[in-house]
Amino acid sequence: MGILYNEVMEAFKRKIYKKFLEWKNESDGRTALLVEGSRRIGKSTIVEEFGKNEYDSYILIDFAFASPQIKDLFNDLSDLDAFFRLLQFYTKTELYDRKSLIIFDEVQKCPLARQAIKVLVKDHRYDYIETGSLISIKENVKDILIPSEERKIQMYPMDYEEFCWAVGETQAYEMGRTIFESKKSFGEDINRELMRKFRLYMIVGGMPQAVATFLETNNFSKVDAVKRDILTLYENDYMKFDSTGKISKMFDFIPAELQKNASRYQVSSVLENERANSMLEKISKLVDSKTVNIAYHANKPESGLAQYTDLEKFKLFVCDTGLFVTLCFKNKDFTENVVYEKLLTDKLSANLGYVYENVIAQMLKAKGEELFYHTFPSTTSNHNYEIDFIISRKHKICPIEAKSSAFNRHKSLDVFTEKYSSQIQDRYIVYTKEYRKDKDIFCLPVYLVPFL
Repeated sequence: MGILYNEVMEAFKRKIYKKFLEWKNESDGRTALLVEGSRRIGKSTIVEEFGKNEYDSYILIDFAFASPQIKDLFNDLSDLDAFFRLLQFYTKTELYDRKSLIIFDEVQKCPLARQAIKVLVKDHRYDYIETGSLISIKENVKDILIPSEERKIQMYPMDYEEFCWAVGETQAYEMGRTIFESKKSFGEDINRELMRKFRLYMIVGGMPQAVATFLETNNFSKVDAVKRDILTLYENDYMKFDSTGKISKMFDFIPAELQKNASRYQVSSVLENERANSMLEKISKLVDSKTVNIAYHANKPESGLAQYTDLEKFKLFVCDTGLFVTLCFKNKDFTENVVYEKLLTDKLSANLGYVYENVIAQMLKAKGEELFYHTFPSTTSNHNYEIDFIISRKHKICPIEAKSSAFNRHKSLDVFTEKYSSQIQDRYIVYTKEYRKDKDIFCLPVYLVPFL
């Protein structure tokens, strides 16, 4: 393919750019923008691209590598004229009133710079964007005043549409939109081709570095190596707030816990002598890192799901399914990863359906949905029924059952509907076959989840 890595990274189109523009136009410098998200999702790249395109000049201060002279500037803001004069001198960049952007990258590494936002925004000469990892941001706020002038925005790995933009498959995504909006199948041959393209997203994932490596090399082994490096980076980060290694172990066991198809993440089966209630603080920090998506059990499945959640009953998903696929066989060679093999050959069997659960969770989260699920006991056996995901629409709920292939057996969905019929708007089965309707159930191929 012969595309240079840096050229590819700069070319990626991200939806969050539009939100940056909205902030710039609506705020007019009255707030700073804080872009939160996990490491390596492209925060710095897209923010710098925004600075290049939308301002006459910009300064990017990466506090992971900033010089002592620049960091020292934030110790004294009593003379802002002197502050900006020195900042321009050190960075060799000229700033223009209301036409320049100053970026505080990895702002969690310089708490005084974050505190300075209050004064800098009030001064109103320039615009400000901060980026950082949420867990580190929360950890590094002792003895500083958190600025109320911040507007926070969440960023995620590349969603399926962004991935299609990157790899030149926009027609596949738009075909999915046509199917969803027309509520019409275009045949299993079309579905098979769209599923083949979607499985590429599941394999590569939405981490920009992995996508860039795929475009540059067309080599899944090299892509896998990039993802392993990112997983190592995440686990090193976990050690900063949990030196016991328990959170790292919980992260590593996400695929195994999902594969068991249990009604919750069983902390005690991963960590001896621990229970969910003893790990709530550490789990909260793991969730704050944005490296995982968490689905809470909704004890009462009706509108306002967040009011009825059980914090001790949850499922964990990896924030990016490409990382999830690599994590499944992290301690083995790339060639031993049967998930890769099954995805590539379109033979992902029922016992590997948890991979689809992870990507559904990722796509719902990218849409801004909070994740909830529900389990309830059978009245005729020891069996538990489960609804994999529940989303709210207006004053109703929409249950979603994930299936690896077949659509005609959906006992959990049927019993759930009988029990909560007055609360339900639409019912969905998400699977791998073509779009169809089974009575009042919408059966959607997984690539249609972004349109829900």
